[in-house]
Amino acid sequence: MDEHAAATGPVPFTADDFAARRARAAEVGRAAGLAGLLMTPGPDLMYLTGYAPVAITERITMLVIPVTGDPTMIVPKLERPDAKNAVGAAGLQLVDWSDGSDPYEATGRLLAGTGRYAISDSAWAMHVLGLQVELPQSSYVSLTSGLPMLRAIKDAAEVERLAAAAAAADRAYEEILQVRFAGRRETEVAADLAGLLRRFGHSQVDFTVVGSGPNGANPHHEIGERVIEDGDMVVLDFGGLKYGYGSDTTRTVHVGEPTDEEREVHEIVCRAQQAGCDAVQPGIECQDVDRAARAVITEAGFGEFFIHRTGHGIGITTPEPPYMVEGETQPVRPGMCFSVEPGIYLPGRFGVRIEDIVTVLPDGSGRRLNQTPHEMKLVS
Repeated sequence: MDEHAAATGPVPFTADDFAARRARAAEVGRAAGLAGLLMTPGPDLMYLTGYAPVAITERITMLVIPVTGDPTMIVPKLERPDAKNAVGAAGLQLVDWSDGSDPYEATGRLLAGTGRYAISDSAWAMHVLGLQVELPQSSYVSLTSGLPMLRAIKDAAEVERLAAAAAAADRAYEEILQVRFAGRRETEVAADLAGLLRRFGHSQVDFTVVGSGPNGANPHHEIGERVIEDGDMVVLDFGGLKYGYGSDTTRTVHVGEPTDEEREVHEIVCRAQQAGCDAVQPGIECQDVDRAARAVITEAGFGEFFIHRTGHGIGITTPEPPYMVEGETQPVRPGMCFSVEPGIYLPGRFGVRIEDIVTVLPDGSGRRLNQTPHEMKLVS
């Protein structure tokens, strides 16, 4: 990103960008044997239209992308002005429905009436069931099941946004190392982290995990009122959105001098994370990244304490496909962006996790979007 872009933000997506995404969606849907794609408010609708309703209500809003023919978006009549003004709605046919009318009959007219449709994971059950009643010959599959890789391949502009979010998270980590940990509650350090993410340009903070001492052995520890003590290992996992795309990074620090065992466990996780990143290249299966990282931890005798997948995709949501986990045979492809985050969790004692976001470049090489050091940092 050049200096001007860094100061003003990336160039906004255009109506043509969104139209191209919808065309690709129709193409992959056709290849998957679907009759069409149905996108409801949430990340899928945002990705394909740039439209995010102010309030997601029980009133149905749905983008219908047939695999042949032009896409149409149906919206409540009172929300039509906002939908029309969305940048990605330019050139998109809009149909509205009024309170008191049957929204499923109106939506059903936009569908072929038969066939299998992929629908947003975030769709309300009442909308899916309403369409099933209206169109009994149709069937539905979740978008993640039907087209898991729809948003997985990022273009250069998306990678630019992810890189900017990662850089902001890195700056937050560098700053948090300067605050005092000992004698303060996890909630206080988490609040510092959230403030730093916002200071460095995040519009939204999604999570700030501060797992101190035994709490670090819970990978998804919810911050609590535990007072951090001298001698604690502390897992810091934090992220949110900048320019509409996510950050997610983890580093593990130590309050005061660590023991030899703590240093050893941290070093094992460092080596596992490096092995996972080194494995990244086009054509391997996603599970191979997990296998590479997991092998290091298993060979060191801690395999039973690595209790989650090695990584997940990231984009306008965190997490999203692809997943770096045993059994995931999707091939790694240029443009994919995902985390590599192995960990060791010793119940009742401490945990260690290290996480970077990695992307696959067109030339086949991997690139870490996070640049902060992996070695254990000592805090006061």
